[in-house]
Amino acid sequence: MLSARSLFQEIIDSDDSYRLFCSIAASGEAQGGWENARIAALVPGSMRGLVPKITRHGADEDKHGRIFNGLLRKRHLDPVPVPPETDYTMLLEREGIGLAHDKLRGDEPLTEEDIVVYLSHSRVTEQRAADQMDMLVTYFGDHPEVGNAIRQISGDEDNHLAYCHEELLRLAAEGHGRTIQRVLRESALAEIRVYRDVSLAVMSHMGRLLHWPKAKSAVLAAGIHAMYAYERFGGWHRMVSLTMPERRGALDGPPTPAPAL
Repeated sequence: MLSARSLFQEIIDSDDSYRLFCSIAASGEAQGGWENARIAALVPGSMRGLVPKITRHGADEDKHGRIFNGLLRKRHLDPVPVPPETDYTMLLEREGIGLAHDKLRGDEPLTEEDIVVYLSHSRVTEQRAADQMDMLVTYFGDHPEVGNAIRQISGDEDNHLAYCHEELLRLAAEGHGRTIQRVLRESALAEIRVYRDVSLAVMSHMGRLLHWPKAKSAVLAAGIHAMYAYERFGGWHRMVSLTMPERRGALDGPPTPAPAL
């Protein structure tokens, strides 16, 4: 019987698929770390109070990249190049979601609206990340090889999501509400398309590495399309709501250290 648990177990058990999974994850986290570092460097003067939190966000993402690379080293594996069709961050940028990398590579200060766009985009993508890590903690939080890493990353993603909620609600109260709602909706609708396409690409690569029969690959692809249909019909609304988190100031203070692997 196909399930998230059995699929991830297959991926972990094979060096080839595990190496691709960790390489994709490490690359995405490192990209997020770079983006946040550049945003922190370019924050406009009127929003300088956000710099420590944006910096902490980026430091956490860098740490996650190191964690995934550490999992590879623990098994004496080297990372592999990330297939472009599985590059979630790059594909989101192509959709015009978030801040363009050309802008982040420059030295021109960002605007207040740019920061609103960054936080709104992050609220959407961090929802996806938090949901995925919650699932992995449920099934593999006690796994002897990956459990510590999964629990650490999951806790960080929950903090990132709480930070986005809190800061967006504050900015909405300051008059940015219409922009926030517009960008959240645009980001969510683009994200669910990109997530569908990346999921199909990742499963295609995993299928080749793990020699899945065509019937199994077809069932998995159908499941991905069904999830997209659900999200497109209305499931995306969970990615745009804003609620004050129970934990306030989730990104106050220094980042937590990476677990020993």
